[in-house]
Amino acid sequence: MNAASRAKAILVDPTAEWTAIEQEAGDPAYVLSHYVVLLALVPAVFSFIGVCVIGVVVPGGSGIVRASLFDGLFGAIFGYMMACVTVLALGLLINLVAPLFGGRRSFDSAFKLAVYSFTPVWLAGIFLLLPGLRFLTLSGCYGAYILWLGLPRLMKVPEEKSQNFAVAIVVCAFIFIYFAVTVQRVVFGTPGL
Repeated sequence: MNAASRAKAILVDPTAEWTAIEQEAGDPAYVLSHYVVLLALVPAVFSFIGVCVIGVVVPGGSGIVRASLFDGLFGAIFGYMMACVTVLALGLLINLVAPLFGGRRSFDSAFKLAVYSFTPVWLAGIFLLLPGLRFLTLSGCYGAYILWLGLPRLMKVPEEKSQNFAVAIVVCAFIFIYFAVTVQRVVFGTPGL
């Protein structure tokens, strides 16, 4: 699997790509090592450059503030690890609650669903580079639509229940992300994704 072509395909034509993903073997270790580890680097690297080299505008502060290289580096490493942990936790959650929405349990499918739905969130990490563009990280919300399209395919959730299931998973994803970003800010003093 080529991570760049998969990311492009899931963004451009998610319906067709979910059909292809459904047919693939669902080895979570393979998906983690060939896709997650690469795409999770995007917000970590761009955030590091943004907070250490370019700087961030602090509300109520005076001008641009830059983090130390130590805080920036360890903040980026923490953010990278939390990105991997977040998709793993989402995969476990999707697998756990799928029967409540009429779906079937399959951790392999749930993990693929969590990972590929998270693609826009990781790619939106590019906007962490410049202070004025940080609001564009909201474009990662496109992942909610991708998740909604993939639920019937991968988890066999009935169409009429997939919207509610998607909303529940998206709310949990926002909670996971909020927790990770808050811990990163408190511990390292760097904004994260």
